[in-house]
Amino acid sequence: MVTAIAASRQTWYVLGMPRTTDARARAIATAQRLFRIQGYTATGLIQILEESGAPKGSFYFHFPRGKTQLAEEAIDDYVANRIAVLRNISANTTGNALNFVHQIFSTFAAEMVASDFQYGCLMQNLANELPALDAELTKRIARGFVESTAIIAEHFRGCGFSSARASCTAAALVAALEGARTIARLERTPAVFEALAKVSAQRWAAPEG
Repeated sequence: MVTAIAASRQTWYVLGMPRTTDARARAIATAQRLFRIQGYTATGLIQILEESGAPKGSFYFHFPRGKTQLAEEAIDDYVANRIAVLRNISANTTGNALNFVHQIFSTFAAEMVASDFQYGCLMQNLANELPALDAELTKRIARGFVESTAIIAEHFRGCGFSSARASCTAAALVAALEGARTIARLERTPAVFEALAKVSAQRWAAPEG
């Protein structure tokens, strides 16, 4: 899944003259990238500041609670982009379960290739570190999976699946995608996504009955 982060810009005034800064957006984008590559615990605030180029004073202006608040906003932004991508794929494959599934797999595979197989799912990476996370981060991760799974189930219902089948198929698809990311990173090939696409034609997207 290829995501695009729209950098929000805040306006500052120095001696009456406007100056824009994207320090906040750069910090969120950098945190997302590092969390996806190396996880939450292994990513220190100093590394985020250095790689984003955000001044420490500016960082704490935007994120007064530090790394935890930054992680919350990084998760929210990642989930919003993930949902937007899924909705776009759904809109382009209305009523067609098989094309919908294939486009999801190809989109996720393309992102893996584009990142040179470095990127995992931000939510999956952080979920693997639950003992190190506070309750709010855990809630956000869980909500992200629930919301994205719901979008997929909604598409399947639009393809004529019963509510029960749509929910089960969506849950299985999300689980398969997360596992496929891990395997693709290890093997450095998108082959697992291609294998899942073939299976979907035989199972997940087959007519009900």
